[in-house]
Amino acid sequence: MGRPTIRHIAIMTRDPDKVAAFYQDVFKMDVAHKAEATKTEGKAWFLTDGYLSLAILPHRLDGEAACGINHFGFTVDDTADISQQLVEAGVEEPKKRPATRPYAEYRGCDPEGNWFDISEHGFDDVETEDQRVQRKKLVTT
Repeated sequence: MGRPTIRHIAIMTRDPDKVAAFYQDVFKMDVAHKAEATKTEGKAWFLTDGYLSLAILPHRLDGEAACGINHFGFTVDDTADISQQLVEAGVEEPKKRPATRPYAEYRGCDPEGNWFDISEHGFDDVETEDQRVQRKKLVTT
């Protein structure tokens, strides 16, 4: 089995648009995905440098998460094997993530309670918003 690799970091912010623009402008990160605001959740941005993804998530004052780094995510070969290793290490068994979160199958935490995702697939093929639009144009023509 290969070594698990960190493939995404998630941060909570009060102004996702401003923070996303900052990382795009300064660090030249591309948009992998943008989730528009809904009645229950604010707009979220998912940026990439081509290897690592940065999830910029909306902070809510009535939410439980503080601004700043919220969690990070590992891509693994086998979620069941890693889950077993986590339990053997004395932490709670990772919990299944909702189907609405297609980029990570499970959420776990370390002995201090720091959250992480584990996924066998993550964002397998990081596709920027521009690439997605181009692909959709090709399919419809």
